[in-house]
Amino acid sequence: MTAGPVRRVVIVGGGTAGWMMAAAAARFLDDGQRTITLVESDAIGTVGVGEATIPPILAFNRLLGISEADFLRATGGTFKLGIEFVGWDTGDDRYFHPFGTHGRPFEGLNFHQIWLKLRGRDGIGGIEDYAMSGVAAAHDRYAPPASDPRSPQSGLAHAYHFDAGRYAAFLRERAEAHGVVRIEGRIATVERDETTGHVVVVRLDDGRALQGDLFIDCSGFRSLLLGGTMDVPFEDWSHWLPCDSAIAVPTARTEPIHPFTRSTARPAGWQWRIPLQHRTGNGYVYASRFTSDAEAEALLLANLDAPPVAPPRRLRFTAGRRIRLWEGNVVGLGLAGGFLEPLESTSIHLIQEGISKLFGLFPDRRFTSVERDEYNRHMGNAYCGIRDFIILHYHATRRRDSAFWRHVGMMTVPDSLAAKIALFREKGRVFRYDDELFAIPSWVAVMLGQNIMPTGYDPIVDALDEDRLAATLRQMHATNLATARAMPTHAAALAALGYALER
Repeated sequence: MTAGPVRRVVIVGGGTAGWMMAAAAARFLDDGQRTITLVESDAIGTVGVGEATIPPILAFNRLLGISEADFLRATGGTFKLGIEFVGWDTGDDRYFHPFGTHGRPFEGLNFHQIWLKLRGRDGIGGIEDYAMSGVAAAHDRYAPPASDPRSPQSGLAHAYHFDAGRYAAFLRERAEAHGVVRIEGRIATVERDETTGHVVVVRLDDGRALQGDLFIDCSGFRSLLLGGTMDVPFEDWSHWLPCDSAIAVPTARTEPIHPFTRSTARPAGWQWRIPLQHRTGNGYVYASRFTSDAEAEALLLANLDAPPVAPPRRLRFTAGRRIRLWEGNVVGLGLAGGFLEPLESTSIHLIQEGISKLFGLFPDRRFTSVERDEYNRHMGNAYCGIRDFIILHYHATRRRDSAFWRHVGMMTVPDSLAAKIALFREKGRVFRYDDELFAIPSWVAVMLGQNIMPTGYDPIVDALDEDRLAATLRQMHATNLATARAMPTHAAALAALGYALER
């Protein structure tokens, strides 16, 4: 392949991944000479059934120049302060994984180390009482983070719930307005260069040929280019993540509109609840080894908060990833590259991360291995880090009331996760490696939430004045509660953006 700039970028597939890539490419890759083409077929449905996200999506939207009010209006979106987990430890429990932080560091020590020492004292409360996002969520309140670090609201962080189909349509409009060309059609054949093996042409079933230099595979589970044409193997993680099916059904919106996602453990998996402006998204992620489709659907329909507004949709999947996300001149994004169940709302983040790292390592037409290898190293680590965090939720359970929970509770976990759990059990320590997605407060929330209680704490805490620390924590506890109660309700915060909630 001769040197020279990549001039023709072809995105295969639309949906959330395709149009995120297209909108970002229109913003950052359009130099007046490069063409960006997206090919998709309306005859091929998309998987998106509604999305919950994590805070990095704010940075993605901001880079594209999308205002929060415009985004929420276009997507029927709501604010998300974290995830409530119901029944994941014993079956009769709940805990909250908040965005943002727990408390604040003391003398360089993570806040949870202070809490571990003082948790038995009167008035200290639970670790969740020190996460401003969690306290606000418990009262169905929302306010934007404060810039003043002295304010309790500086500890807030948020993401969104939104309609994935609307988000794709919103990004499509922006991308096409900035020069992206959309072509309607179904790909029939793919042609490769005999010398390099690179994809050079995708040919549609009506005979049209689309030439490209760089191809972005957003074809969903089919992985048409990365898995099909380039034959990159799929690494199956279902021995750790046995859920392989989902049933999704929207219901009418219910009040109040909670600023959090709910994940409720069920006999063979878990049920999601995602509140939007115009409806509530619901679904049951389950392992077909442990229940039938009919049983899963009946359980889901029996545990809805409102009547369905559309028929249930079934999805099949296998947890895992392609062992390389970039092969030759093909990069896989979204489901074409891998799938991790939506327990911690990471699907869109992995798309965003793939786009960001591709731009940071953007090739010329030589497609050198050094850039490709670095991309694959980083994305591989990203998938594995999220994988371990999701497995933690299952493996930490003390439930033994169904075959599914007995299986995940007693299974062998990856060595990387086993080491993290062992280190936390000793003195509550969490170390992050490379640029892992989930920060220390997230690991702490899930470990403690599912009763992985350390036998001790960092001995350095003993150098601090215990009574003064306890007084500070009690004051922090009271201030967080008062601050949350003074915030607008979630519905009022949405209305304050200047539009009425949809019906």
